[in-house]
Amino acid sequence: MEANKFYVLPKLPYEFTDLKPYISEEQLKIHYQKHHQAYVNGANAILEKLDKARKESTDLDMKATLKELSFNIGGNLLHSLFWGNLAPAGKGGGGKPTGVFGEAIDKEFGSFDRFKKEFTQAAVSVEGSGWATLTFCRRTKRPIIMQIEKHNMNVYPMFRILMVLDIFEHAYYIDYKNERAKFVEAFWSIVNWSEVNKRFEETTRAT
Repeated sequence: MEANKFYVLPKLPYEFTDLKPYISEEQLKIHYQKHHQAYVNGANAILEKLDKARKESTDLDMKATLKELSFNIGGNLLHSLFWGNLAPAGKGGGGKPTGVFGEAIDKEFGSFDRFKKEFTQAAVSVEGSGWATLTFCRRTKRPIIMQIEKHNMNVYPMFRILMVLDIFEHAYYIDYKNERAKFVEAFWSIVNWSEVNKRFEETTRAT
């Protein structure tokens, strides 16, 4: 397998114990090593299947194949963003956003508290499994909340994703059982605003 032709599991920017008590070591390990790895493996398997079919001139069910590929690629990319926008509480995680991103939040939502309320509601109300994300629209130059079902439904095409929160049960069930709202509340203590601000500045420079 040529490494540059396939996806790889990214390295976590912290240790498995660093997000306690908000995310336990067991929860983080299973989420990262089992679930995220499964999306990486799934996407790579489909790419290999496509390569083989093209080489052998055989037919595939393209609708089913591309739907499955979208799901697995989406799962890999969103998880990669998720790990990056987390940090240990008090060591880069939690608090409120500052700098140009903090100013943009205040301008768009009126206050951080209003943004937190809307984002929390988006996360808690995802139907089934999915994500709450904050994106940036280059045309309107506005940060906009995006609620994703699964990994690939209700996506705003071409919007840069600044921050994500995984709402699949595999992200929180060990620690919080079925109490999704408690997991969402815990998320605010480990958000890495420095990383989110970095993504925001990169995006706005590109516009």
